[in-house]
Parts: sequence; structure tokens; C-alpha cells
Amino acid sequence: MSPLWRTSALVFLAILLSPHALTAAQLTPAGIAYTPQVSACPSGTSLVRSTGMTHQNLSQGEEGYVSSRQAKVLPAAWSTYLANVEHSAAQQHTSLPAYVKEVLSCAGDRPTLGIATSGGGHRAAFFGAGVLNALDGRNATSVGAGTGGLLQTASYLSGLSGGSWLLTSLVQAGFPTIPSLIFGLNAGGANSFGGFLTQFDLFQVSNNTIVENEFLETLLGEVSGKAAEGFHVTIADVWARTLSRHFVNGTTAANFLDPNFTHGAGETFSSLVNLPIFQAHQIPFPIVIGDTLSTHENDSTIVTGDEVPLSNPIYEFNVFEFGSFDPMLASFIPMSMLGSHGATCVTGFDQTAFVAGVSSNLWSEFNTSAAALQASEIGPIIDVINATFPQSGIRLDSAIVPNPFVGVAPTTYLDSSETQIALVDGGIDGQVIPIQPLLVKARDVDVIVAIDASADTEDNFTDGASLIATQDRVNLFPTAYSFPPVPATAAGFTAANLTKRPTFFGCNTSTSAPLLIYIANGGAPLGQVPQTNVSTFTDTFSASTIQGFLDQTFDIATQGIAVGDEKDPEWPVCLACAVVDRARARKGVDRSGACVGCLQRYCAS
Repeated sequence: MSPLWRTSALVFLAILLSPHALTAAQLTPAGIAYTPQVSACPSGTSLVRSTGMTHQNLSQGEEGYVSSRQAKVLPAAWSTYLANVEHSAAQQHTSLPAYVKEVLSCAGDRPTLGIATSGGGHRAAFFGAGVLNALDGRNATSVGAGTGGLLQTASYLSGLSGGSWLLTSLVQAGFPTIPSLIFGLNAGGANSFGGFLTQFDLFQVSNNTIVENEFLETLLGEVSGKAAEGFHVTIADVWARTLSRHFVNGTTAANFLDPNFTHGAGETFSSLVNLPIFQAHQIPFPIVIGDTLSTHENDSTIVTGDEVPLSNPIYEFNVFEFGSFDPMLASFIPMSMLGSHGATCVTGFDQTAFVAGVSSNLWSEFNTSAAALQASEIGPIIDVINATFPQSGIRLDSAIVPNPFVGVAPTTYLDSSETQIALVDGGIDGQVIPIQPLLVKARDVDVIVAIDASADTEDNFTDGASLIATQDRVNLFPTAYSFPPVPATAAGFTAANLTKRPTFFGCNTSTSAPLLIYIANGGAPLGQVPQTNVSTFTDTFSASTIQGFLDQTFDIATQGIAVGDEKDPEWPVCLACAVVDRARARKGVDRSGACVGCLQRYCAS
């Protein structure tokens, strides 16, 4: 962000943009579309669905979508992926064990695959995109590498923070190829996707103070209708409106600063189910997660250096529901009714950009004290929000959602008596990879591709801390979740170079936990100069820089355990061996052939 926000013009804006000045009649098209609709719920309405704390169940929408995808789409997808792996193996004069072919060819044997893409701002969005590109069957280079097609076999795709930018943009844009998504190659009509538009900073859109202040004025105007309807407006709403211009349909370089466009406002997360690509079951089921802050939380479970206790419930946003499978809550409401509370029913609250904004709302990290918040980059923006929309009793550094779970599980749910939920970045509890929703037992996920672009080290590479945090959290809920063992310390990851090459966890442990395929941004591959370790707070990129980033990520995802500066020629076979290993165990078949050596080399546990 820019020091330009710290100008005396902010005081002027706070006066100009008082609630009296922001009437509904003055709202821009985006402001109208961003405003939730409020009505009284029909008599007898009950929005809350209990999942059950021990024997959890999925929503009818999710269960129907995933089962239809597995029946109608995945047979061909697995067949294509298998053919790509077999072709790669033949080129290396290697053959797949017969059981790999049998598992991927039999309807009752195929594994359930989930992909989790981590947080970390644009770095994470690009790194996750690069890995997905390496697994995409539409990418001829990936097909040639023997990894292409695995993306199309996934049943689930989860994202948080920067990973949620990738996920939400990918789904709402109709699941284009990664280059088309990022660079806007398919941009056409007024409501098409114009790409990530990284020539514009997320907040500093211009070096001209007047343009900057006009942009802030526009953003505040776009959220004023929400305030007028009686909802709390915080930094998360302003954040959502600027994210919308980069990750939701309706913005191009030409109209970026034009207030007469909706810039993605009105596109809700629940409405994604109406997309043709979703109706045809052509995309993995999307899940975005966020953490929560609470005055009732148990601070003893906070990971050192993080902000949210591991014992706090993790909330997930999926296209059908909002809530948590965590045993202390185990409840959901329809996503289309997000914002509802008591006898008040709300629609239009679940804006796609707001969901991505919640998941990437890391601004609470600056709020270690009133002085620290004021001195931070968002301090002046918070001041303007507070002056424009006076409100008390809430944290303006968080996303505020009316709590639909008031009175639910009062002995276990820490916010059962609270009327509002304060939501923040999904990785602020230390779990920067959104693995948790893929551990829900009702989802029966066999194997998880965990994409880690955390900035754990001084040079913005990862050291495995996210997996450690997930392991620690699962240990708090041993009857609800299972997770394969990982090293207990970052030093354990570093000593074995587990972040510098793909690693499998859970190969030789209980099959009640998914097998984990870990692909981390732990260093430059193949003797290259690092290009993937930019700061989380870097927001502007040239097209050539992005392309270099994607190319290097492709090498990370396809190198395997490199031999010098050469990729492991057996990596595609080893990857396939890991993908089917849980399904193999269910069949009671022993590992054989190339898979024996593969899992010996790549398995850390």
C-alpha cells in the first residue's frame, strides 16, 4: 500500500462520504449490486443444518454434485490421466504396475482426490496456478511431462487467502486454462474475466493523489448501501471491492477506474452453481476457508507468532453452505442466506469477492495495539471507515458476519451467545494450506495434493510450518480428523529437504488418514535463480515476471527428486503410485514394480 493514503484528503473524504451523503439514490451500479437484500423470514423457517458431531453428513447439494461428477465426468478424466502417465512411462522404458491401471479403470476402486492451494498473496496465487497448470490435461506441456490430466480428476479444490483468489477467479471465470485466467486471454464482453490485472496495485492504483482518493471514494461508496441496510462495514468490505476488480468478472484495464461498471458486484458465491461448467460437473467442488477471532477463545492453543488459536472453529464457504464441520459447532446454513440471523433473512451478502476478501483478510495482524494499528498501512483506511460509517463494538480490522448459530451448542461453540462472527484470513492460525476441509471424514478424501507457498523464511520460502500446525490441530480433535504424521519442527523439514522436492506423507501409516502429496515453494529448482519467493505484500507484476514465475513453478511441480539439474524421469510414475496408494490398500493388493522404489524414495512417513 502507498503512503498516499496518509493525506489530509482522507479527512475530507470522511466528511464527503458521511452516511447522509451516501444515499441509495447516489449508489453506483456496483454499490447497488453489493447491497444485501433484507426481509423477514417466513414463519417457521429454520436455516441451520446440523452435520452431526460424530457421524457427519454432507449437504444434499454437495453430495449430489460430487457423486454426479464421479459418475459422469471422472471415469473419462481418470482414463485420460492414466494414458498420459503410461505414455510418459513408456518413453522412459518404465511400466506401471497392473494394480495402478486396475484402480484407475474400475468405478468402485478409483481414489477421491482433493487439492489444497495455500495462502500467501499473489505469490501463492501464482504458485498455486503454476502447480495446477502442471496438472492440467489441457496443457500440452503438462501432458508431455506425464502429469497433465490429474487436475481434471480432482473431486475437491480448496483455497485460502491468495489461494482463494486463484480458486474463486478460476471457478467464476468458467474454469479457463491458467494462462487465459491470469492474462485475460479470453476477455470479451463487458462481464467477461479480464485477467488478474497485476499492472494495478490492489490499493495504490495510481501515483496521483487525486486519482488515489477518488478510487477510495468509489470503494467506500460501493459499500455504503450495505451500511445503510444496517450491516457492519469493515476493512474487509473495502478489501473485497478492490479484490473484485482483479479476481471477479467485469473489469478490464480499460474500465478499471470507471465507477459506472459493477466490477463483479452482485456475483455471489452461491450463484456459481448456475454456471454451465458447474451444471456439467466439470470442476472440482470448491471450498474457501476463513479463521475466526473471539473474545471467548483459548489462547493457550495459539501457535507462536500466529494470532488465532488452533482450537477456534474453522469456517468454510462452499457454494451450497457456510459453517463448520468442527465438532464444537458442526452446523451450516445455506450459502445463499449468509448474513441471515434470527428472524431476518438476507440474500446477496455472499458476494464472491467478499468470500475471497474474508479468506485473505490478514489486516488484523497489524492490530497488536491501537498505536500499532494506527501506524500501519491500513490505519488511515480504518479511520476513514470509522468516520464514514460510525459503529461500535466490532473490530473494523475483521470481516463481520451476522451469526446464524446463536444458541447452537452453547457448551462447546465459543460464539454461541454472540450476534456477530469476526472472520479473518484463513491462515492466521498457522495453517496456511487449507487441508482441514479435506479431512472431513464424510468427504472420504483418499489423497491430497497440498500446495504450499507460505513465506516462513526470511527469503519468503516455506519451511513446512503449515503442515506442522495442521498436525497439531488434528491432535486437538482426534476423533473428528485423521492426518498423516509429519516432522514436528521446521528443522525436521529442512534437514531432510522436504520442502525442496515433492514429498509423500502417510505412505506407511494408518489408511484412515489421507495420503499427502506435498509440493512446496521451498527453493529454486534445478539450479535456477529464484523467481517464486516474492513478498506477500508485492501486488504489481509485469507479464514477463508472471510468466517466469509460472515456468519455474512448473519445474518445481514436475522435477520430482532431481538428479543434479535434471528432473527425475520416473516422477510421473511415482506421482501416480501415490495417487492410487490408498485405493490399492483397500483392495488388499501389495505394492509392486516401479511403485515400490517410488514410494521408498518419496515417502517421508
